[in-house]
Parts: sequence; structure tokens; C-alpha cells
Amino acid sequence: MLMGFASPSAGEAFILGQKVGGREGDTRRNVGFLPDVPAFYSWMRAGEFLTFSGELLAMEPRTLKARVAELLDIAGLADVKTPIGGFSRGMRQRLGLAQALINRPKVVLLDEPTSALDPIGRREVLELIGRFAGETTVLFSTHILTDVERVCDTVAILRQGRLVIQEPIATLKEKYVPQAVLLDVVGDPESLVECMQTFSWVSGVERRPGNMLRVAVTDIERAHHLLPGAVTRAGVGLREYRVDEVTLEDIFMRLVNGT
Repeated sequence: MLMGFASPSAGEAFILGQKVGGREGDTRRNVGFLPDVPAFYSWMRAGEFLTFSGELLAMEPRTLKARVAELLDIAGLADVKTPIGGFSRGMRQRLGLAQALINRPKVVLLDEPTSALDPIGRREVLELIGRFAGETTVLFSTHILTDVERVCDTVAILRQGRLVIQEPIATLKEKYVPQAVLLDVVGDPESLVECMQTFSWVSGVERRPGNMLRVAVTDIERAHHLLPGAVTRAGVGLREYRVDEVTLEDIFMRLVNGT
């Protein structure tokens, strides 16, 4: 719908200040697009396909030649002479991303760019996306939340087609999930639990399998300073102490499912 290939049932969308499908001008020349399953002419080579794509956008020949060489190098395809029909899925995704960037668009829309890739292919595509993050605005749609944490600075969460929230990832982690530390203790943890429940900055203690405790706190610095002493006074040993890292999945589950 944002590219104008399908019509919305209701509402309006704007890209670069122009209404999608409106009469103010065609924004698609300034928007790159990578569908979830990009299609290619299998008999072409990577450079031929990028050149063809640039010609469709009426790019100046000298500028296009330099841009093709630049993108082939960045995508790791400069020395590949195999026709596209022999490419792996990862190579196809990198070529598709290069095609989306051929005319230096102001916005790039990526639809599930890593969903069907193996770990190596996913890492290569994410690294390539990261290289262009400062050059163009990237809208990256995915269900793989670890990929979002790796390359995105702002996240928008949708539920049943409606926007739940849009915030920088760092802000979401501070705002929606309390800070916590994990303690793996040696001995009976009950006396330690009772001690920690007297601290005003401890908002909750969760018992986990074994002798693992998850301690939710409102002041992580006080926790670092005072919890080791509390362990000693409780007469238990400490096998492990670490901050419980908040993930985007934790935030997603809390906002979408209330868990």
C-alpha cells in the first residue's frame, strides 16, 4: 500500500510529505522497495540487473555505472560472475537491497528481508542494512525481534493493524520493563528473599528453577552496591550475579499480550 501497488480499505498514508497515490507527484522515484521475495531475471548477472534497474529510473549513464560498481562491492557481489538464477537466497536478498538503493532513494521499505535466511545470510543482510542507515531512512518490517534490536534505533509495534506504540528502543526498555538482576545462590535462598523484601528499591523477587532469583529493582546502582552485602548477611553463597537484560520480545509481549 505504501508503494501504491495495493489500495487501503480506509485511511491515508504520506511519504516524504506526499500522499501515497495522490496527484501531488509520484513519490516512488524517491522510495526504494525490497519485497519479502524479490524477483529477478534469472539469466542476468548482478551488474546487468542493477544497470537495467537504473536505466528504468532514467539515471545518467556515467552516474549509474559508478553506482552499480559501488553497490556490487558493498553487497559482496563484485566478483560474482554467476547468473542470478544460481544465487543463494542470501545473495538474492543482498542484490535486492542493492537494487532498492540504486538511485539513492530518501526512503527504503524492506519487507521481511531476513525471514527465510540462514544465520550467515541474515547477518550479511543486516550488516548491509546497517551500512545504509545513515544515508537513507529505512523502514524495516519483520517478526524477528532480535534483528530489530540489532539494526533499528526506533520501533513501532502493531497489533491487529493498529499502532500500539512508536518509541526509540532505549526509551522502551527504560519505560516498560523494570530493571532487574539475577542472583544464583548457593544454599537456602529464603532468608535472602526476606531480607530483600525489606528494601524500598526492590519492587519484586521472583523464584526461578534451582536457586535462581530475579530481583526487580527501581534503582540499579543501589542494587549493585547493596545486594552483595545482603547475600553475605543472609549466609548464602553467590554463584552468579548479573543484570537481567531486557529484550524487545519482553516489551512486545507486555504491550501486545499484557504478559
